[in-house]
Amino acid sequence: MEKSNKKTTIPLTNPFELEVVSIRLVKDAPICSGHPITKPEDAVELVGKYLCEMDREVLCVINLKTDGTPINCNIVSIGAIDETVAHPREIFKSSILCNASRIMLVHNHPSSNLEPSKADVRLTDRMIKVGDLMGIPLIDHVIVGGDNSKYFSLRAREMLKSPDMLLQSNYRQLDFESQLVAEKGKSR
Repeated sequence: MEKSNKKTTIPLTNPFELEVVSIRLVKDAPICSGHPITKPEDAVELVGKYLCEMDREVLCVINLKTDGTPINCNIVSIGAIDETVAHPREIFKSSILCNASRIMLVHNHPSSNLEPSKADVRLTDRMIKVGDLMGIPLIDHVIVGGDNSKYFSLRAREMLKSPDMLLQSNYRQLDFESQLVAEKGKSR
């Protein structure tokens, strides 16, 4: 009778094993320049023509250095003919990855009506608040359309307001219980 020298190994699985992932910023063909963006016209000149060629709403974020020089431009959302939807996590993803110190939103209205919709104003307000918390302020939200000869700047129309958020500095005064009750009420 011969003995088998084969060893059977049973793979050990660790229930506490955590996968390691990498997130990378991938560069596409450049459309930005080294010219600082200091006013809405600069952003319109940079991406307005491109956005005005689109047949549906497209929202992009221009990530900026401290001096206003563009780092990159990221198309965050491509929507329908009259709306596009974006969440703060998509808007700020490229900003965080490229260490932007501020951002500017630009989107198009294929109808050529440059007035911001209620959704545009709500998104802008939300991005101001989120940007303030993250330390990456929103400096403007510009709407382009038609032949790119006109635009609507929410900053120029004084529609961008700094949030009046007061953050608690004493952890003993944090009120998580009432916040949980309020959140439960919303989910019903």
